[in-house]
Amino acid sequence: MGHNKRNRHILAALIASTLSCGAHAQFTQNLTIHPKALALGNAVTADPPGIMAVHYNPAGLTKLDGRQLEVNLLSVYLDSDADFYAPDGYEIFGIDGLEIDPKTGKQKDPVANSHSHTNNVALFVPGYGILRMPPGPAVAPSAGISINPPGSKLTFANAFYLPMAAGFYREKDDPGRYQPQAAALQRITYLSPTVGYKINDAWSVGAGIHLSHQGIAADQYMRAPNMLLGVAEILQDAFNCESGDEPLQPWLALCGGNVGPWDDIGALNIKVEDSLSPTYHLGVMWEPTDWFTWGANYSSEADMNMKGTFEIQYTDDWSGFWQSVNSSVLGAITSAILSLPSGAPREAGNVSMDLVYPQHFQTGISVDVHPKLTLNADIGWTDYAQWDAFLFRFDRNLEFLNAARILSPDNATPNTLRLPLGFKSQWNWAFGAEFHASSRLDLRAGVEIRDSVIPDDQRQIMAPFGGANLYSIGMGYRWDKDTQIDMNLSYLQSIETIPANGSCNVNCDNITNIIYNPYAGLDIKTSLRVVSAGLSFRTKF
Repeated sequence: MGHNKRNRHILAALIASTLSCGAHAQFTQNLTIHPKALALGNAVTADPPGIMAVHYNPAGLTKLDGRQLEVNLLSVYLDSDADFYAPDGYEIFGIDGLEIDPKTGKQKDPVANSHSHTNNVALFVPGYGILRMPPGPAVAPSAGISINPPGSKLTFANAFYLPMAAGFYREKDDPGRYQPQAAALQRITYLSPTVGYKINDAWSVGAGIHLSHQGIAADQYMRAPNMLLGVAEILQDAFNCESGDEPLQPWLALCGGNVGPWDDIGALNIKVEDSLSPTYHLGVMWEPTDWFTWGANYSSEADMNMKGTFEIQYTDDWSGFWQSVNSSVLGAITSAILSLPSGAPREAGNVSMDLVYPQHFQTGISVDVHPKLTLNADIGWTDYAQWDAFLFRFDRNLEFLNAARILSPDNATPNTLRLPLGFKSQWNWAFGAEFHASSRLDLRAGVEIRDSVIPDDQRQIMAPFGGANLYSIGMGYRWDKDTQIDMNLSYLQSIETIPANGSCNVNCDNITNIIYNPYAGLDIKTSLRVVSAGLSFRTKF
């Protein structure tokens, strides 16, 4: 039983580090690429922006002539909060006398709740892992070139950009550090050779190969508020462990270290990456008149086998407790039968993770409803149903997995771990408007309706968002006949309420839950705000 608990912790920690990927992937999709696209709510499949058409719709490259260079800078500010409350009738695990969670404040007083906050940005550095940046906004750069030989129907392009990027870190005493203290998710497309071909005046097509680096990392403190550890704490109090006397020695020893549902059991560090993750992009545009354009874009999925390292450093109390248990007669017999923890202070090794970068389809129209006004509308679909589960493979047999397979034989073997997620594929809508104020100046506004891919019973504070709308304004300015400047200011907010026992990734208190629940029995309210400002410069050379 003790080991079943422990598997929950490590298993949980691994889950938390991977779930950030799923949720952040949806959240960061198309948020760090181009200011014009953001200003139009990403409704640009029929009106792709400059050289970044390699991402939005490669057929749009045919609108570029000569040789062009583009540089984009997006500044992103992220602010994440979480509050923890005890619901009415709060009595954790139904155990009388068990203390309330001291790490998240006086939950019985809704005014004196515990508050978690971070606005610190973290990056994933290939080959290194998490890099904690100084406080303040993060900058996401991108750049590209295009070449259209005179008189040719072909336009060639290549770009460097970040299809998704998200990362944060909390203070070490922040109550949200159990999900997690620091995390980073990043996909960098470093090569994207793409070609657009103009078939005739009405039709254009495009295709490209994108080579990317994918990285995920998490640093996380671990605890396991579960009934089993609640019982262990009550027994330690009954044994009067503080006195140093153990009444059942040598048959049973429980006083080697202080353990309980609210005590830290250790810290997890994990990072995995794939340096070569290829996808292909296909696009088409149809312009039957000078006032209507239709476009469609498809991005393929990528099967990745991400490899990296993990380390679990246990606290002295956790290790000492299990060493003491194993030193007693009954403890040694039980450990041999159930493969309970031995009390090792540290476990480390190599790990790999199977992950599918999901396929994406988007289509839309652009209509000049007036010489001064263009309206865009898009609908897009991302196949996050591929993320039904994640699979970890370890380079050795781990003792916590031996117990995990007893509780969950479908999800664990001595050296593999399958983590059920149940994510959903979603259709999202986007709308944009462009007012042509003059021959040089365009004013833009847009909204994107971003539905969550995370089921209600899988929510957590690592990815504190469900459905959210992206609101944007911006402008485009033709500096001269060869130079275009685009700018945007965008805002996104998501507020979620997770009632106690509402999600078994964060606050369930059932003894049978093997998914990580560091805030068992608490109501949780999360708020996420993202503000971005961008500048794009494109010119001929």
